Amino acid sequence: MVRKQAEEYATVWERPEPVERPVLSSLSRDRIVRAAIELADAEGLGAVSFRRIAGVLEAGPMRLYGYLATKEELFDLMVDAVYAEIVPANTSASGWRARLTEIAHRTRETALRHDWLVDLFGGRPNIGPNGLAFHEASLAALDEVAGFEQVDTMMDAIGAVHGYVLGAVRAEVTERRAERATGMDEQHWQQANGAYMTKMLATGAYPMLARVVEDASHPAPGTAFTARLEAVLDGIEARFRTA
Repeated sequence: MVRKQAEEYATVWERPEPVERPVLSSLSRDRIVRAAIELADAEGLGAVSFRRIAGVLEAGPMRLYGYLATKEELFDLMVDAVYAEIVPANTSASGWRARLTEIAHRTRETALRHDWLVDLFGGRPNIGPNGLAFHEASLAALDEVAGFEQVDTMMDAIGAVHGYVLGAVRAEVTERRAERATGMDEQHWQQANGAYMTKMLATGAYPMLARVVEDASHPAPGTAFTARLEAVLDGIEARFRTA
């Protein structure tokens, strides 16, 4: 029955939910997805399984298959639910740079709240209603802006911003996971490896890295994210708006 439904409806967003029987605990796709997100937030994406979710919701695992055919569908719905936290209902940001900056910062903040999100970002776009709203808001920031009249130009600019944000957030999440796994924050890691790095830099084989160690300000992640985002936006403006 589930397979027949999956074949009849192209996507999970179009497929109707089964009719619940009053004698059973109430279920819905939203309840299942929320439980999955809470599990992923607490224990990571690897903890998410139909059996674990069913236990949280006090339901038999097989009942979940009436709502979702595969774990991939569950992941799609989880990502789409989190996209709702990124796209603001209202925005006071004025101008294309400010609007893309707002989306970039909200993406970072959301990914840090749900650090499993970076494992599902990328690849084919999420086509749930919130995912579509995210992409619509990104493109709308450039609508009727001089230099971005061509759709391909808009896509290039949005791709550059989202590519930077994804890479930066993935690096930050990876660092946070390393801290949890090792019990060492960046400062303690540097102290633990300080003697080795001093010896290696003293060979003179890495002059540029020596400059980084000695002279770089090493700003906080949020400060670095903002500065580098500005550089990306500067590059977009120079390439497309003055062409």
